[in-house]
Amino acid sequence: MVYRIPDDGDTRERAVCPACGEIHYVNPLIVVGTIPVLGDQVLLCKRAIEPRRGYWTLPAGFMELGETMPDGAARETDEETGAHIAMEPLFSVISIPRVAQVHFFYRARMLDDHLDPGSETLAASLFREDQIPWNDLAFRSISRTLEFFYADVKQQGFGVHECSLA
Repeated sequence: MVYRIPDDGDTRERAVCPACGEIHYVNPLIVVGTIPVLGDQVLLCKRAIEPRRGYWTLPAGFMELGETMPDGAARETDEETGAHIAMEPLFSVISIPRVAQVHFFYRARMLDDHLDPGSETLAASLFREDQIPWNDLAFRSISRTLEFFYADVKQQGFGVHECSLA
């Protein structure tokens, strides 16, 4: 591979095969997840895998080929918590350029208190706002999404939130 601006009118340097001219695009990864809610509690998972093993997160992971964002978010929630949920609207979009990711979180209503954490989860637990382990959250995108969520709860209305994290 050589890195150069392709001859097809592109304006960014790309990995280009010098033999055949094939352009190899490297684009951000999509992370999808949910904010599962039961009454006044939010469901969090304690990570059993790196990065940030032992820290709390919302159920989320990389979107797979062939699935929609809501389907991926529901799948990740099931894999990590076993919770029975009803998907609700998109809630937050967080760009994280330094790790080439975009995180999308959907609100989700838990249908009952059933939990069956999967192998990527050490524990799954429901937390009221005053119980959230803020200092032990795995990622800034989780903190930011929860901050948006609780601000909307206080305003008694949900919007869609977008931000970038450096």
